[in-house]
Amino acid sequence: MSSTLNLETAGGHRKTGHHITKAAVIGSGVMGCGIAAHLANAGIPCLLLDIVPTSLTPEEVKAGLTLESPKVRNRLASAAVAGLPGAGSATLYRPLFAERITPGNIEDHLHQLKEADWIIEVVTERLDIKQQILALIESLRKPSAFVSTNTSGISINAMAQNRSEDFRRHFLGTHFFNPPRHMKLLEIIPGSDTDPGVTAFMTEFCQRRLGKGVVLAKDTPNFIANRIGTYGLLVTLREMLAGGYTVEEVDAVTGPVLGRPKSATFRTLDLVGIDTFLHVARNVSDHVPDGAEKDIFTVPDVMLELVSRGWTGEKGGQGFYKKIKGENGSQILSLNLSTMEYHPAGKVKASSLEAAKAAKGIRSKIRAFLGTEDRYSALGWNVLKQVLIYAAEKLGEIADSIQDIDHAMKWGFNWELGPFEMWDLMGLVKTVQRMEEEGLTVPVWVKAWIAAGNESFYQVREGGTFHYFKGEYRGVEEKPEHISLQALKAQSRNMIIRSNSGANLIDIGDGVACLEFSSPNNAIGADILSMISQSVEEVRANYRGLVIANEGRNFCVGANLMLMLMEAQSGEWDEIDEMITQFQSSMMKLKRLEKPVVAAPHRMTLGGGVEACLPADRILFQAETYFGLVETGVGLIPAGGGCKETVLQISGRHPDRDSDMQREINKAFEMIAMAKTSSSGHEALEMYGRRHDAVLMNPDYRIYEAKQAVLALERAGYTPPRPGRARVSGRDGRAVLQMGALGMKHSGYISDYDYLIASKLAGILTGGDVPAGTVVSEQYLLDLEREAFLSLIGEAKTQQRMQHMLAKGKPLRN
Repeated sequence: MSSTLNLETAGGHRKTGHHITKAAVIGSGVMGCGIAAHLANAGIPCLLLDIVPTSLTPEEVKAGLTLESPKVRNRLASAAVAGLPGAGSATLYRPLFAERITPGNIEDHLHQLKEADWIIEVVTERLDIKQQILALIESLRKPSAFVSTNTSGISINAMAQNRSEDFRRHFLGTHFFNPPRHMKLLEIIPGSDTDPGVTAFMTEFCQRRLGKGVVLAKDTPNFIANRIGTYGLLVTLREMLAGGYTVEEVDAVTGPVLGRPKSATFRTLDLVGIDTFLHVARNVSDHVPDGAEKDIFTVPDVMLELVSRGWTGEKGGQGFYKKIKGENGSQILSLNLSTMEYHPAGKVKASSLEAAKAAKGIRSKIRAFLGTEDRYSALGWNVLKQVLIYAAEKLGEIADSIQDIDHAMKWGFNWELGPFEMWDLMGLVKTVQRMEEEGLTVPVWVKAWIAAGNESFYQVREGGTFHYFKGEYRGVEEKPEHISLQALKAQSRNMIIRSNSGANLIDIGDGVACLEFSSPNNAIGADILSMISQSVEEVRANYRGLVIANEGRNFCVGANLMLMLMEAQSGEWDEIDEMITQFQSSMMKLKRLEKPVVAAPHRMTLGGGVEACLPADRILFQAETYFGLVETGVGLIPAGGGCKETVLQISGRHPDRDSDMQREINKAFEMIAMAKTSSSGHEALEMYGRRHDAVLMNPDYRIYEAKQAVLALERAGYTPPRPGRARVSGRDGRAVLQMGALGMKHSGYISDYDYLIASKLAGILTGGDVPAGTVVSEQYLLDLEREAFLSLIGEAKTQQRMQHMLAKGKPLRN
């Protein structure tokens, strides 16, 4: 079975002759350990070094160890690595990837840097200490090795002072955002002497192998994202104090209604750490020459007071918010900045917020919020206008491209739209006029751009997307490996082959079509099933193959649960039977299509989303794919072919009649019965993958790589799979599964109703009431699925579970 698709030899890597097969990280703190873990995720062996401890722990004394014991000398890095598997999804894709990290210390193991192709310094944020470490690295690195520093704002050129020319040519900044696994942004900061070829290679490598969104930043304080993000937070705090807004009111305004994360302003500060934020803000204030900008980055006294009290956020137990436990459960309190006292956090209601909530789509939400005049939309505008102007003022200083600035804010701060995209959405010309009427100074280049007849920074037209660059429109640089369905649809309606309310069939070039789900949450309903059938017919007649992928937040959250519940509560059993039959039929059409089909799921891929992938000839899992048949969580069992495909795969791995496949059946039963979801694409591959399936690191390359897989299958002379038949374990196997479930019920792990569902599932996975070793057809297994589903959806307890999930977003135990 494949694991990670190797893209290292593609593109620029062949041309430059550069390569990275082994890395080293110096510093095993949160960031250093996280970076080492992500290198391990990408299949890169990594040496992780830290200082030698100067004292023994009580446990080490008790064990008779000394300061010379290797276990003591390696303690810091070893403890960091040992903690990685337990950290789960925050660090490693699979716990066993920790084996790719070798812990050590900088006294005994520094000589091993000679073996590393990339050495990353991640020590404390002090220039003098970083310079000392870089001097040590230079004395040992091989001439071809890349060296980078992970810093949030210290000058790259200052660090490289007194280093050799060869070192400086291979040295640059690589600012990972925390946590490195989950945060897409990587700011690459070349020094004044960095070889452009090194910068190009590292950009390509980090995009492909590490899956990062790379932006090129200039060597200025805090680079791009932290520079603008910190400015925005300080502006927000000042507007809050000036307007008398509460903590809750500010977070209500600066969250999703403006295309920002739910953590908004103050929850974000609590998560980051208020003391950490102060350090980042001071870095700008201390290093910018302009007095006005120094004043902007001077932190208000109230934040200094919070830090002096130790109220630094979550790590300090309280900050702008405080969580307390009472008799009726936990309660969230918010801080009154005037009195420095906490009070119960209340919900904020306003016409502008309600207008945003009612709107569909992020762009409509922002327009609705800002277009409804009240004190909350006024706060939003007062913050936004200053952030937009600041971003425009810094163009050329922190980055040359507005696209890099927009990407940095979207990938590093999880904004839905970057500053210049937001400006376009609000209307460039009219907002500039309003800003000037309100006394703000708009940068000269923005006014010149408008005076030249331009009404936006970005423009979509035939031939692609264009953006402002040094006084003219320049085509947005997209790699051939990045196929954007949104861009294809925007450029030409001719790219849409077929369309309905829930899905599109799109021409992605070279004779390959892409089936895109577009319903709310990409939930599968009749419209998507209809488009699957239409897609099969269209591809059969006119295309070389089919990709199943989309660009939604999640690939697919499953079938339309609300519709199913409404039909059940109305007693429309024939309708439900027809829906299940149509679902099964659509999946079988995909599987029997005479052209290759490749699925490229990402993020949440649940229930029916899984069943839409399993008929494909290949599945290319994005590394962040949370994949699972979760129907038991709402009192049902998978009935779109998920159980059937699971049985077929297990049977295919055990063709011998005497082969014992019960162990695999037991594992599959537990996985589906417990509604287990993978924590990564690598775990999804382990749970559901077939021999030719693989994992992709960069989500932007999913559709391109799926298309290439389709073309490779077609060129190899593709033939569709023959109708499947499975050897099942029958009554004997079912008895084993039911015995296990009964034990869990008696132990209190599952309820009586859970046991009923498990018994239904056991009957499907073992082939029903037949002797062990019986060979059954796919349709036979599909019929078992449908019958079990229909019997369960008619139960009151299942309907209660469905209703609870829809209302609360979590399963009900009844």
